[in-house]
Amino acid sequence: MWRNIASGFLTVAIVLLLGIAGLVAWAQKQYEGPGPLAEAICLRVPAGSNFRKIAADLAERGAISSEFIFRVGADYAGKTAGLKAGSFRIEEHASMAEIVDAITGTGVSTCGAEVNLRIGVNGTDILLRELEPAENRYVEVARFDPATEEAPAEYVAGMEDPGLRFRVTMAEGVTSWQVVEALKRADFLSGEVEEVPDEGWLAPHSYEVERGEERSALLQRMRQRQETILAEAWAARADGLPYETPEEALIMASIVEKETGVPEERRIVASVFVNRLRKGMKLQTDPTVIYGITKGKGVLGRGLRQSELRARTPYNTYVIEGLPPTPIANPGRESIEAALNPAETDYLYFVADGTGGHAFAETLAEHNRNVARWRAIEAERAGQ
Repeated sequence: MWRNIASGFLTVAIVLLLGIAGLVAWAQKQYEGPGPLAEAICLRVPAGSNFRKIAADLAERGAISSEFIFRVGADYAGKTAGLKAGSFRIEEHASMAEIVDAITGTGVSTCGAEVNLRIGVNGTDILLRELEPAENRYVEVARFDPATEEAPAEYVAGMEDPGLRFRVTMAEGVTSWQVVEALKRADFLSGEVEEVPDEGWLAPHSYEVERGEERSALLQRMRQRQETILAEAWAARADGLPYETPEEALIMASIVEKETGVPEERRIVASVFVNRLRKGMKLQTDPTVIYGITKGKGVLGRGLRQSELRARTPYNTYVIEGLPPTPIANPGRESIEAALNPAETDYLYFVADGTGGHAFAETLAEHNRNVARWRAIEAERAGQ
């Protein structure tokens, strides 16, 4: 009899184990397989939220088939403690595992509304945009120049969104004065800026910021990033460059940044100036002269006068020998790398070629021909 009871118990146990194994396999398939979401959505995870609340929200929006499996699967994967606040785009038919990865990953928001202060050489604006999750594209809600325009109603209303994200995008070639003036007008930042940072030492980049972040703290982040970029580029520099310090390389990088907007030309332009320094020739570059006039406070807005080209100032490279005393703008990584790894050329001259780029020359005679072609292009355009 006991043998029969033991045999029956063993049979039941095996059936139960098989049932549990089948249930686990089914749950795993539910967790890792395609989900029921028919169209991509934007999932907002508020600060201080938890997986129970997120699971309920996802279930209500038709993104997951089981709150329980979602929570257990995340717990089994060891990811429940990694929940990040933010707004995350959830793809159509995303699995529960993929959703968990999205909300416990880097924490970088991938959808929702965003305010972006965009600092450019010729102007600054504030852009409010929102991601359309189904089409995965941003839709502009409002745009204005904080220096000359009042904030539109759409922007004021959008600022009430507690999940709103903020960004400051700094273009290559802007000056430190321009950056500070722009930051002063960003109503989502706080604090005073006691002095304009040293020219050249702010890294052009798109920075995610927090609402209410101190302006001085953001400027410090910009400086730390530029210091890192310069140190890395200096360590990987070419041999025999005519710079004694990283600071001199930064000055050259700022000149390269202002001289060309064509990425493919940066190393060639850098080679021209390096070649001139090696030969003891004056750099003779207009952007340095302009900086000596404006001190980086905006654009000149006109051509240089002959008297300005002849005036002896620390930044007039038609008069002084070598590099100017400081950078003339904040160069990007590519210009810094170009200054420290210039192309190997024999070029000593360049002039605009009418296409947005430049014509380079090894001799003065060749350069004069290029200049004549450029002046002919200018005259033709003026006559149209």
